[in-house]
Amino acid sequence: MSESAPAEGTPVTATSITPASVVIVSHERRPSPPVAWAIQRLGQVLRDAGVRVTDDEREPGLRIVVPAPAGHEMPAESFALHRPDGVPGPVFITGADDRGVGYGILELADRAAYAADPVATLAATEPLSESPATPVRSILRVFVSVEEDTRWFHDRAFWSDYLTDLATNRVNRFQLGFGMQYNYGHHPATDNYFCFPYPFLLDVPGYDVHAGGVFPAERERNLDTLRFISDEAKRRGVHFQLGLWNHAYDHGPGSEPTHPIIGLTPETHADYSAAALGRLLRECPAIDGITCRVHYEGGVPEPGHEFWRTVLAGAANAGRRIEIDMHAKGVDEELLAVARQTGQPVVLGAKHWAEHQGLPYQQTTIRDKEKATADPGTGLMAITAHQRRFTRYGYGDFLREDRDFDLLFRIWPGTQRVLLWGDPVLAAGYGRLGTIGGALGIELCEPLFFKGRKGTGSTSGRDPYLDPELQLDGQEWRKYRYTYRLWGRLLYNPDADPESWRRFLRAEYGAAADAVEKALGSASRILPLMTVVHALGASNNGYWPEMYTDMPIVAGPHSEYFAGDTDGPATFTGVSPFDPSIFYRIDDFADDAVAGRRDGRYGPDEVAGWFEKLAGDAESSLAMARETAADTGDPEFRRLDVDVTVQAGLGRFFAGKFRAGLGYALFERTGDRAHLAAALTAYRAAREAWVGIIAATDGVYRDDLAFGHLLTEHGHWKDRLPAIDADLASMQERRDSSDAPARQSIPSIPRGERPAIRHEPPEPFGRGDEITLTVSAELDGEIVLHYRHLNQGEDYQMAPMTASLTRTGTDHTATIPGSYTDSAYPLSYYFTVHAASGDAWLVPGLDRSLANQPYHVLRQKNP
Repeated sequence: MSESAPAEGTPVTATSITPASVVIVSHERRPSPPVAWAIQRLGQVLRDAGVRVTDDEREPGLRIVVPAPAGHEMPAESFALHRPDGVPGPVFITGADDRGVGYGILELADRAAYAADPVATLAATEPLSESPATPVRSILRVFVSVEEDTRWFHDRAFWSDYLTDLATNRVNRFQLGFGMQYNYGHHPATDNYFCFPYPFLLDVPGYDVHAGGVFPAERERNLDTLRFISDEAKRRGVHFQLGLWNHAYDHGPGSEPTHPIIGLTPETHADYSAAALGRLLRECPAIDGITCRVHYEGGVPEPGHEFWRTVLAGAANAGRRIEIDMHAKGVDEELLAVARQTGQPVVLGAKHWAEHQGLPYQQTTIRDKEKATADPGTGLMAITAHQRRFTRYGYGDFLREDRDFDLLFRIWPGTQRVLLWGDPVLAAGYGRLGTIGGALGIELCEPLFFKGRKGTGSTSGRDPYLDPELQLDGQEWRKYRYTYRLWGRLLYNPDADPESWRRFLRAEYGAAADAVEKALGSASRILPLMTVVHALGASNNGYWPEMYTDMPIVAGPHSEYFAGDTDGPATFTGVSPFDPSIFYRIDDFADDAVAGRRDGRYGPDEVAGWFEKLAGDAESSLAMARETAADTGDPEFRRLDVDVTVQAGLGRFFAGKFRAGLGYALFERTGDRAHLAAALTAYRAAREAWVGIIAATDGVYRDDLAFGHLLTEHGHWKDRLPAIDADLASMQERRDSSDAPARQSIPSIPRGERPAIRHEPPEPFGRGDEITLTVSAELDGEIVLHYRHLNQGEDYQMAPMTASLTRTGTDHTATIPGSYTDSAYPLSYYFTVHAASGDAWLVPGLDRSLANQPYHVLRQKNP
């Protein structure tokens, strides 16, 4: 594994004989552009540190030897660093391919950049060999506001630094998205710059089409910038994906676009788009792929197969490999056939945890609200709203073993947009679980995504801070460099040496680095957990946990606001989790508690405890960071301090809210005022936590952080307090008016530790095989097997397991019949363990990290 840079004053054998210069030796006379760029980057880092760098092998100095790529000898994108034992150099870099060689060189550059003595650090390089666990590690950045995004779009210095950071941290795919300002059919358009991107980029011979107010010089500048961005990504070995998320040139009634599209008709729409796409791919030869939203929100009413057949011909005739990434929502077999006809590689981009960032695993089951309907549907959204509804927010039925397309998960920006995120534990979990069923990996919608969307852009710019000392001077992305680092490196290798991110933390926070890592790690688990357990809205437009718009426990303000995207009743206790197989709805848990039973799912009491633990850990570590930081007034530290404080406060708030919701639900079922009193106590604690959040953010963040115009898309934490107070007042009023005696007591269920369970998943199965699963456990009760194809359009089957005595104890067995395994799908399964006392547990369930997969996946052999 790699070593950290030696501390100043520490004796290091290599240091005394380290030469004063570095010689970079390439075995390729003309290395590929990514390798040449990586060598250039290493040289620049060393020169910036005052080191003399040369490629003259006659010169003395530490040799960095870059051989030709090893090809088939290593997995794609792999690299290795090694040097002769006991000798402080030379350092040899081996890579499977150009990207792998580049990663090896960039690893040395990164170490040098954060070392007190760069040459000594490189000379002491220990053997290291890494291969990617996740084939695709992607970042998506989007242009949605002409006021807030034009500056960074044309800022070439920004792109140089930003793309360098992504490549250094092994992000191998970058998507620049256009046309995500609006969802066609939902919102009238105003700020439509790049919304239908072609007229903003080029003139298409044979078509007199242009965007109003955009003159040729501006259009040519836009195209030149796009060409520069894609070229620079390619030069760094990063796949460049162009997002064409909107193909509507007219957003319909109520739209008053700032740049109306002139010269198109319904009859010429598809042909023009195909011709424009073809020309765009010729003008920008570094574009490696296109991403299209092919359901109605992309501007084409369903079914739109013939439109896409015409448009995608523009990619088919590009004369090179162009990846066609279709946003998975609503995709059916006919659309897949259209994409296949291009002869280009096809990828489906599926949402991970709806339009939010949840825990690393894929939800066990989707909400009832996302399931297919019997209604075949007609009109604008005929497919996505009805027969293919279950493809909206997950992998749907796309993970067939015999598929001839790939699947990529996309983490949307609903959960956390402003606050700093950085948890190595969850990041490693994404790296281990982002390839479920053979999926390619994950694309992250980056921080500040959608800032200024739907015409809410501000002339004051993209900076989220009001406090002048914390403002980022047009370099907002730098606040989140730790996020990008964890994302790329831990998707690449979930078992990466922690030194690869700790050297960055030491540079930023000095002696406080260890405490910062722990504080931010615990804080960063709170909002993904909240997303999973409280599915207030699948759409990012209607649910923003980071700046939670209060869903009342007692029906009141905003209750009906959420009714369209959650199951009824529209109250806090009636909200379904995003994974209803793993977590209880509060009302369902209360029903079971009154009946004296549990079914194994995690209840609101356990979830509240998790929030409290995470918040407490974040707070204690932050206190340690404040004690050890060299300067707590440093802007970098203050930003971190505020964001950890807010996330810990959110953990306290959600813990109190869950306890209050449970108390209220139990009161409603039993009439016992003690439950209502407990609910009020918990709710007051939640309110106190929210007041703390306001104190931490007022005057720090802008008063209106706008990501859209809806109630749940903009504002400040202080705006949310009146609704919390109104709900709390309604609960107090209910207590004051209730003097009836309790109707019912709640039976006591002894809650103990889960019994010891031993289960070894079997080897991959053959299609049509019977699969017998065995669980070893000593238990007064029963175990139930839950199994399903890896297809979110289906429900789980249940089979009670049969117990039998063996020499070593008791085995419980159940068989999945061959008639069920005779399908194109892998299998997903888990167990519920039911004790005679009424207690129950899930197996495998979630561990303390919350970063594991609470079910098993069984693949087919030789599909």
